[in-house]
Amino acid sequence: MIDLHTHTTASDGTYSPGELIQAAVAARLDALAITDHDTFAGYEEALPSAMATGLELICGIELSTKMPVPGRPRGKSVHLLGYFPVKPPSEEFREWIHLLQESRRDRNRRLASRLQELGLEITLEEVVEVGRSMAGRPHFARVLMEKRYVATLQEAFDKYLDESAEAYVEREEPSLAEGIRRITDGGGVPSIAHPIRLGRRTPQQEEDLIRQMSKMGLLAIEAYHSDHGPRELERYQLLARRYGLAVTGGTDFHGDAKPGLKVGTGRENNVSVPNKVLDRLKQLVRS
Repeated sequence: MIDLHTHTTASDGTYSPGELIQAAVAARLDALAITDHDTFAGYEEALPSAMATGLELICGIELSTKMPVPGRPRGKSVHLLGYFPVKPPSEEFREWIHLLQESRRDRNRRLASRLQELGLEITLEEVVEVGRSMAGRPHFARVLMEKRYVATLQEAFDKYLDESAEAYVEREEPSLAEGIRRITDGGGVPSIAHPIRLGRRTPQQEEDLIRQMSKMGLLAIEAYHSDHGPRELERYQLLARRYGLAVTGGTDFHGDAKPGLKVGTGRENNVSVPNKVLDRLKQLVRS
């Protein structure tokens, strides 16, 4: 059993890279991918611990991209996973990731100012203390909750941080097509994350969207996910076969940020990713 979608304190998880390796070993996983947002720092820190335990650690990343959608001038936010299961990402890809990190820092500065304009005493320094070099909206949410401006993390997003909320500020994000190309050129496999969150109103609209993505060069779709029930798993496996995509899968583990969700098994054992999923990703890269 494997888990190809997890996060550490290097982005928005609450487990350190070492703690995540320990949890994966305790869950008796054969392989684990760390897919922090916009950074490989968690993977790199975890690698010595993984090697010491014999756990196969896969280099991964999760990117926020935009896809043009009629009626939405800013486009739709789409999360894209990138996997590098055979060799490390290219230097060119790493340099591009550094540019995305600077975009994140610029958005954080503007978001802190916007919250202050709304009368909330939130400073960027407080947020960075929580999120460190990869501070983002989840860390703003924690500070808002700690200061009792909201009762829950979800309320923080609903009221202030989501795309339709009053404090939202736009972040310069790459297009989905560029994200797919960058990952592929960097030696990796691009996979759409948690497709159930694409938010299409009908199955046909969702399929149309995935078909467009496959034409952009998408190579995989995350069929196994803690947000997916048996029906969604079957549907995304079917769409993968229909459009020649590989299947990926993972829990989207964030530690205490997502209570009740366990590494390797998801929520109440609703995730079980077979080893053949990773074998297929390796084949894609080698071919």
